[in-house]
Amino acid sequence: MKRILTILAVATACAFAGTAGAAASKDEYKAGKAKAEADYKAAKDLCKPMKGNAQDVCKVEAKGNYEVAKAELEAQKEPSPRHEAAVKKERAEAAYKLAREKCGDMKGDAKSACKKDAKASYASAKGDAKKM
Repeated sequence: MKRILTILAVATACAFAGTAGAAASKDEYKAGKAKAEADYKAAKDLCKPMKGNAQDVCKVEAKGNYEVAKAELEAQKEPSPRHEAAVKKERAEAAYKLAREKCGDMKGDAKSACKKDAKASYASAKGDAKKM
């Protein structure tokens, strides 16, 4: 009888511990999401005084960082190879978009070569993400 009560007590304690961990995880996820949104808004606000392509580059970088942060939050919330691959894919896409935007200041052959290099880097990084 004493053994059964001990087992029930341990099982109950484990059940409550699991529920408390999930609630903390949910709260951490919400806090992380709010932080990512606040960081994105602040980064966009820093871009406002800039002009031309520098402003575009700044906005693309801010958006890329936000998308990567969201993917990382999902990976922390539910760790899995699929989410890890999604994080790598988001990083690759953010880097690609940023590299293409930086090519905007260039002219002629340099611009074409820049875009070609950005696309090749993106294809390589995207391929690495799919291997997971």
